[in-house]
Amino acid sequence: MNSVNFNINFGYLEGLCRGFKGGILKQTDYINLVQCEILEDLKLHLQSTDYGSFLANEPSPLSVSVIDDKLKEKLVIEFQHMRIHSVEPLSTFLDFITYGYMIDNIILLITGTLHQRDIRELIPKCHPLGSFEQMEAIHIANTPAELYNAVLVDTPLAPYFMDCISEQDLDEMNIEIIRNTLYKAYLEDFYKFCSTIGGSTTEVMCEALAVSLLTYMSDSLKYVCIFCIVQFEADRRAFIITINSFGTELTKDDRAKLYPRCGKLHPDGLAKLAQADEYEQVKVVADYYGEYKPLFDGAGTGPGEKTLEDRFFEKEVKIMMSAFMQQFHFGVFYAYLKLKEQECRNIIWISECVAQKHKAKIDSYIPIF
Repeated sequence: MNSVNFNINFGYLEGLCRGFKGGILKQTDYINLVQCEILEDLKLHLQSTDYGSFLANEPSPLSVSVIDDKLKEKLVIEFQHMRIHSVEPLSTFLDFITYGYMIDNIILLITGTLHQRDIRELIPKCHPLGSFEQMEAIHIANTPAELYNAVLVDTPLAPYFMDCISEQDLDEMNIEIIRNTLYKAYLEDFYKFCSTIGGSTTEVMCEALAVSLLTYMSDSLKYVCIFCIVQFEADRRAFIITINSFGTELTKDDRAKLYPRCGKLHPDGLAKLAQADEYEQVKVVADYYGEYKPLFDGAGTGPGEKTLEDRFFEKEVKIMMSAFMQQFHFGVFYAYLKLKEQECRNIIWISECVAQKHKAKIDSYIPIF
């Protein structure tokens, strides 16, 4: 993509996205939030930030679920505004971002169908970023087979289902295996798409989605993240899939089939992970990769220690912040969404602690700035 012409079609939206990023809560905001005694106090402070009056019409007493719903609603409004005003190839790029949420929504619907739940009860629980025009029509599906056919016909996920999942699998396969199989196909497809765009988008998304090095530039921009966003997500999933498979009936061969093959771990790291039998062996694999070794070294479940999941979230925040150090690329849209997701998790964590009057671990959020 020619950076000279980038601003003609995408300059406004990139500037808008960077403006949205400027409204992300700062550390001083979190200091004020953790001091709240009731949720109404939290609502009052958020009114002084870019969230403004997003809770103004909600009656007291507030609940954490209401806050969660309104946070998602605000994020979706901002994202949809950018999507509606985008042109190709940015519009397709933004669509790709929503596919991950669609997968989670479809898995929720499949799970409900397998347990004879009414799909109309489950649709409101789906993430709004993963909604699609035909979702309401899927309520006619009463069996996994009917749902499978509805997904193939009515959603953008059809290619992933056709290539990876059969109709019979919905009854036989573990639901998490289905989720990871779809995510593998999705991430590899997203990676291929980003590599075709070229320019800084490919560099940030496909060399800065894996974990790579930081390259030096000018004095004014000391380094640029080549920490591939898609590759990082692929590697993270490979680690988590391996750890979660211990003690289950999942064979090593089946586990290896779930690994996305677009990360820095491919191929040697994935081969070693496929043979791992315990957590320490996974840690040994991470030791070969300078970007992942510190995450495992600092992870634990003891008092005062951070979980591996939190360590990955911290690394993700750093990667996403680095994406904003370059201009003229689409990576900022993905990075902004991920940063806002983390901010929403932080607010919900603090809200839960406030609502339950349990503040011992209220500081266990992931700071962004």
